[in-house]
Amino acid sequence: MMLDVNNMEEGRSSLGLARWRAHARISFLLLCVARGFMALAMSGWQSSLITYLIKKFNFDPIFAAQIYNLANGCMSFLPLAAAIVADSYFGCFPVASVSCLISFLGIGIISLTATVSSLRPRQCTARSSICERPSMLQSAILYVGIALSVLGVGGSRFTMTTLGANQFDDEKLRGAFFNWSFFALNVGITTGLTLLLYVEDSVSWSLGFWISAGVNLIAFAVFLTGYRCYRHIKPQGSPFTSLARVMVASVKKRKLLIPSDSNAYYSRIQDNSEELALLPREKLRFLNRAAIISEGDVNSEGLIVKRWRLCTVQQVEDLKMLIGVSPLLISGILLSTPIAVQNSMTVLQASKVDRRLGPSFEIPAGSVLVLVMLTTTIWLTFIDCLLFPACQKLAGSLPTFLQRVGVGHVFIMLGMVVSALVESKRLHRSRHSNPDAASLPMSVLWLFPQLILVGIGEAFHYPGQLSFFYREFPESLKSSATAVVGATIGIAYYMSIAAVGMFRRRTTWLPQDLDKGRLDIVYWVLAAVGLTNFGYFIACACLYKPKEKTDDSDAVSGANLN
Repeated sequence: MMLDVNNMEEGRSSLGLARWRAHARISFLLLCVARGFMALAMSGWQSSLITYLIKKFNFDPIFAAQIYNLANGCMSFLPLAAAIVADSYFGCFPVASVSCLISFLGIGIISLTATVSSLRPRQCTARSSICERPSMLQSAILYVGIALSVLGVGGSRFTMTTLGANQFDDEKLRGAFFNWSFFALNVGITTGLTLLLYVEDSVSWSLGFWISAGVNLIAFAVFLTGYRCYRHIKPQGSPFTSLARVMVASVKKRKLLIPSDSNAYYSRIQDNSEELALLPREKLRFLNRAAIISEGDVNSEGLIVKRWRLCTVQQVEDLKMLIGVSPLLISGILLSTPIAVQNSMTVLQASKVDRRLGPSFEIPAGSVLVLVMLTTTIWLTFIDCLLFPACQKLAGSLPTFLQRVGVGHVFIMLGMVVSALVESKRLHRSRHSNPDAASLPMSVLWLFPQLILVGIGEAFHYPGQLSFFYREFPESLKSSATAVVGATIGIAYYMSIAAVGMFRRRTTWLPQDLDKGRLDIVYWVLAAVGLTNFGYFIACACLYKPKEKTDDSDAVSGANLN
């Protein structure tokens, strides 16, 4: 499979076009492979975390699910902090490299807790009425391992993606990289949720975790191999500082009248930007005061001397762009929150059903989530190879990013509805089954439809969000755009923790034993939230005015991979 780079900018380096094409193909391949191996290493411990905490550390199931959601939230939120550090000081490559090493160290510590028996409490027995809790030292070592693993994954996840996106100037080529990077991510997670989770559940926790650590080390080596091929963008300082200056300057000049003459605004280029805004737009016009030139703001050479009182017109417009996409960011958070709750609760549901497939094989409870990743991977291929070409042929155009996200909303909302119906059936069967009969509990196959629907929704909304924000964010925030999507997922996991905590405090829906609760009502609430959020998203999408495009591509796919 080769990457068509004919549309890439010529002459940007002394390498020559032919050599640059070769480097682009190598970078594309190595970054996707490294991303896939990092995902495999991550899923090797993260996907089994709930079961490991319950079985080996004697944690309460709901508390274990909360730790799982907290870890997932941090892994999704930390990329934004990593992106800011990369943009401001070090660049993507150093941040991703150090993060890979930190992740390896964290997984190694988790592996030690599974290998050394003194690092975990004695296992509960069938005769034990009260299970031994982990000591302070045991808990501390476990939490340090989880924290380092989370920090490493969070620091490398989107800095690798941003480094890949920085290799290409053409939007279609970037879109292709996003698609295949997401494909590699799902393949890695799928492999971890099947092979590694089976090793941990059926062979040895220690072996499974050490394999994850080894895969992490392989990912690090693959990533380093491409150092000479990558295009390294020099950090330009934190773009968020300039945005903060716009807000401060607009407040300081709040009493000034807003002129209509372009000469009254400071529009000189302060960096390497190619675009120059001469007159700020009327939208959010109170921010325009930050670019009004007043006495003492510039020196005799026309350069800014009071940076917290005067900003460029482009900086003002950058802040307006960020504010403009904020409502859609909020919608993304509300979209991901039900998924976060469903992920952890489905693992607990799986522990209550018959997971046997055939006479001798039993699916580990944590492995049921592989169906989401597998469905997403299959549908990404279907969307890219069949659905989008069909749309192009029949309608003459490809679906926009927001249309793709909207389809994802619908499928995820349907997933919550099916989750509620299935859980209601499971509860009815568990409460009304004859204890003297030889009837088996509900089959794990009943959980598959809800996971498939969410997987289809992920295939539509996640790449759509990623490409939308990368295109719509200001030029100064391009490197942070991919991490923002991860941050919305992270906030969603935090919200899921708060939501589950609220359900436990205010209701009896989520007791320690799910058979005595009403998880189906929780799913109905999530479906209602999804329906409300979908209406909010439609309103935001209709009101949003996209940034002027520099080309005619408005979809994730379209790059030629052959």
